[in-house]
Amino acid sequence: MKIRTARQVWHDCTHNQSRGGLSGFAERSLLGTAVQTTDRGNTADHAEHAVLCGWFQSAIAKLHPQVRVFGDFMYSANQSDDIREAAEGVLFGLVMSKSKRMTSAKREKAEYVARGVMRRYRYMHQGGQSANPDPMSKPETFRAWLFDYYGVRLESCAWARDWEPFIQLCFECCEDIDRMALSPIAAVIYEMKAAA
Repeated sequence: MKIRTARQVWHDCTHNQSRGGLSGFAERSLLGTAVQTTDRGNTADHAEHAVLCGWFQSAIAKLHPQVRVFGDFMYSANQSDDIREAAEGVLFGLVMSKSKRMTSAKREKAEYVARGVMRRYRYMHQGGQSANPDPMSKPETFRAWLFDYYGVRLESCAWARDWEPFIQLCFECCEDIDRMALSPIAAVIYEMKAAA
């Protein structure tokens, strides 16, 4: 494991490095039989990876479950619909606790807007370097994606008044939860670099 950023470390410590079964299968299909080879190196890389992962997994395990599920959605190598739905619930709950009162019809649409913002945020920060541009920075692109993906139609006539502040609040909440999720990992990285 190469330790570069907290985001990359979160991904790598949930990724089980192993030689895939397909590589052996491809070899067998070419030769027609299984042949023992020595192409694997006799190294302790997997043990080193496991030890480093243990430090970071311990820091992740100490997080509040809501913060941890958001971090798992953002950076874990193991993804599932359960993790995504739980992370969406965490974000929406936080956003609603900080937003102004709204009608029930707008609240229903706001849940889908928060889901869309969370996916935008995830795309922007994938890879550990936070270098990806926002894929739906234009309102018309975001509205079209919401309609195509969820079937939710948002009106464009009062976009700046109705939805821009809510979207900005969603991004701020994503940043807050992200900071809470990554700060313990960054602290472990700092301790390791100080000891090295």
